Amino acid sequence: MSNDLSEEEMRLALFGSSRPSAEPIAPPAPEPEVVVTPAAPPKRRPVAKALSPKLRVILHATREFEGEIEELVYDANTLSTFTAEQEAKAAAKKKKFRYFDVVSIKPI
Repeated sequence: MSNDLSEEEMRLALFGSSRPSAEPIAPPAPEPEVVVTPAAPPKRRPVAKALSPKLRVILHATREFEGEIEELVYDANTLSTFTAEQEAKAAAKKKKFRYFDVVSIKPI
């Protein structure tokens, strides 16, 4: 047995004959060139503006004891009810109110 085998004979020995051996091996046909066009970039959706946390503080305030009551509404940019109440009272003091009562503190 000779040690000089051709490539065809080696393939035949390893993989068997799936086609008649009389046909010569043809080189594979070149694949057609495929041109890929880039897809359009996806449209960006408008991003909603992040809402800041807010609390609405409602105060009843007067300038003199048992005087005419005015209702003040203050919007605080915080989630702390204590801080919101303190800021609302400071705003009422700036408007020269001396007596105030917190009616409600609600998130907006």
